[in-house]
Amino acid sequence: MVNLAFYLLMNKQIIITASVFGMLAVIAGAFGAHGLKAYLDATQLEVWHTAVQYQFYHVFALLFLSTFAHTKNRLINASYYLFTLGIVFFSGSLYLLACRDLIGLSWLWIMGPITPIGGLLFIIGWATLAMAAFKSK
Repeated sequence: MVNLAFYLLMNKQIIITASVFGMLAVIAGAFGAHGLKAYLDATQLEVWHTAVQYQFYHVFALLFLSTFAHTKNRLINASYYLFTLGIVFFSGSLYLLACRDLIGLSWLWIMGPITPIGGLLFIIGWATLAMAAFKSK
């Protein structure tokens, strides 16, 4: 009974996480298209757009994961954490990099190496999801 409660809670947690990241992606997309257009150059706007795009891709991946969260599968849980951290590292660092000159923090160029770490987390998350599917009955 405890295991069932844990997995139902995990499912709820995944859906809430996806909903919050989805809402933030819509806000970030609209803000980039309307609020930042006059302040960022084309390259910076493209970086912002890439962050929004990958955030959305992984929101959908999280929602997909929620359909499996009721199963007793640690690989699904691992995928959840990998995708979530991937969004924070990959998209988060790109948002900061795109706006570093605008917010007056040009030293944020040091965030550059964080982006590929986020990308690696995404890749491992997808591989983990594939392993979960392969091992499922």
